[in-house]
Amino acid sequence: MKISIKLLNNHYQINSDFSWSLAIPLAFNHQQANHFAADKATSKAMQVGDFIGDTEQGGSCNVNELSLNPHCNGTHTETIAHICDFSAPLSQMISEINLPPFIPSVLITITPALASQTNDSYSPDFSTDDHIISRSALVQALDHYEQAQCCAVIIRTLPNELDKQSAQYNQNNQPAFFSREAILYLNELGVEHLLVDLPSIDRLADDGLMTCHHLFWQVIEEAHQPSLNSLLNKTITEMIYVDNQLTDGFYFMNLQIPAFVNDAAPSRPMLYSAEKIKI
Repeated sequence: MKISIKLLNNHYQINSDFSWSLAIPLAFNHQQANHFAADKATSKAMQVGDFIGDTEQGGSCNVNELSLNPHCNGTHTETIAHICDFSAPLSQMISEINLPPFIPSVLITITPALASQTNDSYSPDFSTDDHIISRSALVQALDHYEQAQCCAVIIRTLPNELDKQSAQYNQNNQPAFFSREAILYLNELGVEHLLVDLPSIDRLADDGLMTCHHLFWQVIEEAHQPSLNSLLNKTITEMIYVDNQLTDGFYFMNLQIPAFVNDAAPSRPMLYSAEKIKI
């Protein structure tokens, strides 16, 4: 099926038969990506009375009970409710996010820079060996795209090995994260959906400040209440994996999220190539 999309004065065509998933498959009870030393995602057969949901154990069908932490067990999408009180009037649950079926998206690849060699900042201060996604790296990668194309920005970091799909992220294995200036630049571009192959846009050991999350959603730093200036419909998707066969460029994305009444949920971003056409 071919779908035509008009974006500003340009017309694009996508072929729905060709798409790429950016989600890391979550193998319950097996090797899986993990963040912050959380428990692994597990699965067990449901058992009620004489019924067992496992055909290998004599059950009539398979019925598994799943246990997972959306933030720490694989690819997930989160909302402003991740850093705000659930009871706050403006706190947006993942089930309330309004997503168009095809989101204009730009895929870029960045090699994180040693923070001490940039002019960027962070709260708390950088450590000696911190590596970051800097403002200058984003400007260089995104400067030639129109703002309307950057509704979503997808960032693949280098090196990009397959072991990202089973990486164990913790404070002793500090991955790259974003600087304050990098997030502010994305806000200037009007980015609504940020997708990264990192476990968090913030430093894992950050004294609980979550500086970049607050900046992205425009929530007062160290506060847990959104304000009238907060950006409620924006999302952050972490722990994606972008295959090396995908080239940097402009795409459309379908961000698939279950209707969980929660601040986050497992997600499956699907990427579609965009061919510019003349009408």
